[in-house]
Amino acid sequence: MSRPLRINGHSHLLPYPEEIPQFLKEREIFSVDPDKKFMLQKDWKRPVTDSSFFLNEKLEWMDRYNIDHAVVLNLSQLYGNGLTQEEMKKALRFQNDFNAGIQKKHPNKFTSGFVVHPGFVEGALWEIERCVEEMGMRLLCLPTHYMNTIGKWRCIFDQENEPIFELANKYNLALEIHPYDGEKFILLENTSWRFHLIWMLAQCADSYHFFTLNGYQDKYPNMRACFAHGGQLAQINLGRRIQGFDGRPDLFVGKHHPRKAVGHKNIFFDTLVHDTGSLKLLLDNATSKQVVMGLDDPYPLGEMESQSQSSYPGKILDLALERQLLTIQEAENIWSENILQWLCGDNSELKKTMIDRILS
Repeated sequence: MSRPLRINGHSHLLPYPEEIPQFLKEREIFSVDPDKKFMLQKDWKRPVTDSSFFLNEKLEWMDRYNIDHAVVLNLSQLYGNGLTQEEMKKALRFQNDFNAGIQKKHPNKFTSGFVVHPGFVEGALWEIERCVEEMGMRLLCLPTHYMNTIGKWRCIFDQENEPIFELANKYNLALEIHPYDGEKFILLENTSWRFHLIWMLAQCADSYHFFTLNGYQDKYPNMRACFAHGGQLAQINLGRRIQGFDGRPDLFVGKHHPRKAVGHKNIFFDTLVHDTGSLKLLLDNATSKQVVMGLDDPYPLGEMESQSQSSYPGKILDLALERQLLTIQEAENIWSENILQWLCGDNSELKKTMIDRILS
């Protein structure tokens, strides 16, 4: 290949309507209408805003924008919060099998993530083992927050979930930390898209807060976490967290100082921050080595081709280069080397295998 690899570290893919099991449709857990116009759940629907939500159209879209490979995350609608244990197991099993099938059929184009529900830790451990051992998946997708078995909302990095992180550490897994379901536990009316525009970023900042306070970046050295949407509020909130930690040490007994996590090799953020001011802050805090390309396609808050939004895939890095916020080499690493480091860690054999897979 004459040009550097372009790997998108944050992508999503919908099943075609006919691929969705009947039980998901009957119980109104998740479906897509036959005309592929809407995603549906009970008392909820969201428009399908681009044809690249679906596999064949996604491949065409990637080819059009010279994207060699994409990391496909789980669908946020299938985190399983609020479902019975049996419903949750079936929904997550479908999601993980679907993603595994995409990776198996198109190994040069896709690396797929899998999801577990932390409210049922034992079942989560079994599912991690199944996805890694049987299906060769190496990216664990986790929500920033989840509902436990007694209906209380918890941060994913509560210490009760440490068995999950111990197993992720054993398997040398990458983690993707992604927000959703804020409207279910933040008691505000869901208007003007506030949960996607404001509260998702707050959810990411909250999960990052506890990840670093618990020192998981050092406690689990073989596990690498990437926080979605640039961990945008976590970047601008760093000084306040440091001030609070130093000013009220009585509230942080046994916790790790926020400054220790800054620029840590096991913490990554994607580029989806939408403006160069935010990207500069991310680069200043984390350094370019900890930043990976994330388009969040095909959602309208992702970097999609759009005249009204003045957007296209990779725009944020192009603007950063124009404004000399980073070098060409740093930008190329954000598209490739940094993503390989997040997914594979220091395992050079895994990196070589992945590169060979992409180039095959």
